[in-house]
Amino acid sequence: MRPTPFCVHSTAGAMRFRPALTSDAPAVAALHADSWRRYYRGAYADAYLDGDIDADRVAVWSARLAVADLHRVTLVAEPEPAEQAGAADESDTRHMAVAASALVGFVHLVVDDDRRWGSLIDNLHVVTARHRGGVGSGLIMRAAEVAAERGATPALYLWVQEQNAAAQAFYAAHGGQVVERASISAPGGVPGRLNGNPRKLRIAWPDARAVVRQR
Repeated sequence: MRPTPFCVHSTAGAMRFRPALTSDAPAVAALHADSWRRYYRGAYADAYLDGDIDADRVAVWSARLAVADLHRVTLVAEPEPAEQAGAADESDTRHMAVAASALVGFVHLVVDDDRRWGSLIDNLHVVTARHRGGVGSGLIMRAAEVAAERGATPALYLWVQEQNAAAQAFYAAHGGQVVERASISAPGGVPGRLNGNPRKLRIAWPDARAVVRQR
């Protein structure tokens, strides 16, 4: 059973959240790579971030989205196409439709990833221009709903880089609690892709239904 698409209104306008399609892989990969370059610098080596991580992310997401799996759920966020005024000419309407269809965020959930900690929010990324606009809140709320519906345990967790204070504040505003500190695993298992020994924090919710909407 696939998650049902739904719409919410954010400060950035009406947003639509839906299951990712195989055709979304390039856009999801591009956003993932951009987030890494912007927010993982310092933890990940510059040589790695400035290399061809775009192709690497395309390969990863193409493989993930090509397989239907009830335990691995990827949801994307995109603006709802606005109703066009009757006075708009054909070229204006076509341009607005293209702009409105752009992916602005995604979340990837692994249901029942860990016996103790429950389902894992493995990725949650929003385009920088849409930060603080409600997109991230819509994604984490929907991921929590899926975890609560499908998980053998209602628990939910994620990892966030210790250097990413903004992300930590976001998850705290949604009721997440820091429960553990650990070393970051090297991307692809290659130690040279890390700078030193960066750390990460496990943020957990004992019950996914306790994820609160940010005010």
